[in-house]
Amino acid sequence: MYEYELQQLRSADLIRRADQERIARQAARGTRAARREAARRTVGADPHTDRPRRHRFARTA
Repeated sequence: MYEYELQQLRSADLIRRADQERIARQAARGTRAARREAARRTVGADPHTDRPRRHRFARTA
């Protein structure tokens, strides 16, 4: 009986941890989505620097 109760406690703890991690992932996903939406609403603002995406000259081998 003792092992059964111990297993039940472990299982409940794993389920609780999984729920907490899921809630944390959802919160992080929500903040990222809000940040992207705010950046999208900003007219003419580039989320990165004014630096060109590629190098001016090809790199030598």
